[in-house]
Amino acid sequence: MPSQHGNGGQGGPWGGGGTPPDLEVLVRQGQDRLRQLLPGGGSRGLIALALLALAGLGVWTAYYTVPSDSVAVVQRFGKYLKEVQPGLHFKLPLGIDAATIVPVKRQLKQEFGFTTPGASDPYQSPRDGNRQKRETEMVTGDLNAALVEWVVQYRILDPVKFLFEVREASETLRYVSESVMREVVGDRTVDEVITIGRQEIETEALTKMQALSTKYAMGISIDQVQLKNINPPEPVQESFNEVNQAQQEKEKLINEARRDYNKVIPLAEGEKDQRIREADGYRLKRVNEAEGDVARFSALLAEYRKAPEVTRRRIYIETLQDVMPGIRSKIIIDEQARSILLNLDIRKGNQP
Repeated sequence: MPSQHGNGGQGGPWGGGGTPPDLEVLVRQGQDRLRQLLPGGGSRGLIALALLALAGLGVWTAYYTVPSDSVAVVQRFGKYLKEVQPGLHFKLPLGIDAATIVPVKRQLKQEFGFTTPGASDPYQSPRDGNRQKRETEMVTGDLNAALVEWVVQYRILDPVKFLFEVREASETLRYVSESVMREVVGDRTVDEVITIGRQEIETEALTKMQALSTKYAMGISIDQVQLKNINPPEPVQESFNEVNQAQQEKEKLINEARRDYNKVIPLAEGEKDQRIREADGYRLKRVNEAEGDVARFSALLAEYRKAPEVTRRRIYIETLQDVMPGIRSKIIIDEQARSILLNLDIRKGNQP
């Protein structure tokens, strides 16, 4: 039977018949080779190797790079030392100095009720799935339930306050945002929260969150609060959707009625104004004609009083001048004639 440590056979990955070599033998061989490589014997070589590794570790931990959108807060033995601007910098190695990178020029955000895949900020979304559901469940002012999802966008203004004034400032901001949003939503009805009150809720929540952040000296500036999806709880969501559809149908009918009203009423108003103007014109016409007739009659009466016969004769002649042109057949007889002999025009009577 061949030995366990022999090289005979080609069956296993170690070339020894499929059986691995003994671990103690491998460790002993490695120690022998290390003693041969180290100068000055075993103990001295180990000390030199340890010092060399320590020096390499010190050089490796002595420099760091600050990105262009960040600053570094340097601590020495845990005590704040200074702020460092972007670029390549050096510090005391081996944990004596610690540099914390703070992204002061980047806009950060926190999401409530949903999670964006691939987010690098651990505080951007709740780390507990049950908490993500709980923080969206709110009660409105009319005692209705609603699921509110929103986003808070903020920047870090003071890195020192952000790191040292409040423990876990980002987590504290989540609690502040949730508390403020519950307060603002609780002051309004569910219809206002879902429809017309969204802009007002965002503005009021932004103001109150910034006030609390300043009060707690968190060192951040809140840029925007934006509401996303607002839905009723799942057990009543179907009924709520039916109510919304009924309200939309009501608004649709009201808009159609207003459209018909705006189409008919202005037309009737225009016709009314036209009739009134026509009546005013007719009234002015009749009044002016009557006044003209009165003036003419008064002038004629004055002339008649001066010369009655002449005036009567002139009126008679002028009347004949107006009447005679409109008469087709004219018969002139003597005053002393007793009868009238008509001349019958046969040609005219034969015409069709």
